[in-house]
Amino acid sequence: MLIDARHREETRVAVVKGNRIEEFDFESAERKQLKGNIYLAKVTRVEPSLQAAFIDYGGNRHGFLAFSEIHPDYYQIPKEDRDALLREEAE
Repeated sequence: MLIDARHREETRVAVVKGNRIEEFDFESAERKQLKGNIYLAKVTRVEPSLQAAFIDYGGNRHGFLAFSEIHPDYYQIPKEDRDALLREEAE
């Protein structure tokens, strides 16, 4: 993974495999940040070494989501699912 943060106005991140770029993302100070909005996206790849995931918002829009930005409640198993798992385990 290569991170270019030489300029305050823009940060670029590239995931490289061999001599090929597998993923590329950038953040620009000039682009309007849509912080606080909720989006439906698909996780395309989890990168444990970065503690983050690459996500696809659709419409050729991609992003980078740090694990620390995920609310802890997301990791909670719903009660109905937890009860079903416990019943299966008991059988």
